[in-house]
Amino acid sequence: MKHHLKTKPHFLPKRTVIVIVALLATVGLMSFGLTGGHDAANKVVVAKDSVASVAAFRQVYRVLQSPRCLNCHPAGDIPLQGEDSHLHTMSPHRGADGTGIYAMKCSNCHQAANSPGLHTPPGNPKWHLPPADMKMVFQGRSAHQLAKQLMDENRNGHKSMEQLIAHASDTLVKGAWHPGEGRSVPPMSYAAFKKAWITWLTKGAYAPPGK
Repeated sequence: MKHHLKTKPHFLPKRTVIVIVALLATVGLMSFGLTGGHDAANKVVVAKDSVASVAAFRQVYRVLQSPRCLNCHPAGDIPLQGEDSHLHTMSPHRGADGTGIYAMKCSNCHQAANSPGLHTPPGNPKWHLPPADMKMVFQGRSAHQLAKQLMDENRNGHKSMEQLIAHASDTLVKGAWHPGEGRSVPPMSYAAFKKAWITWLTKGAYAPPGK
């Protein structure tokens, strides 16, 4: 005669259940960016203040309109040159990717570092103009127009606010303060510019009034 043994259902210890639930909850929250995960840590906190934001951008605008920035953000396809921002004497053209065309590439003269001597070509490993499909024009732009352009992802290189903040540390941006002998630097220090740039963005990225 066969005996049917009854087996008791197996339950996990209460403490184990609590740990599993906690882990699942943490994973769920991280997927929505509600914990201190990597994405949440990099998310920019915006505390809107139109007065502080506009005041900061007015400082930023002074730098962006200096020859060190303006000369590589022309309205046309030829870079500008000199303290008076005249057309580049060799008439190099932007090209599709911003690095020049045919045999006249930016890197032919602009090496990875500044060339020694007075008024010799400045250098940078990434020397180029913005590409043809995203020209990022500074020349002729009012403070209002430029602020609007910088915050428009269809005109700013598809940069999010986080990427715009990171862009302030780009080697080409920082290079404006190391332009080589015989050239002026922007009208404020790099540290002051970066602080104003971040303040403008984190206070709401407001555009100064005007057209």
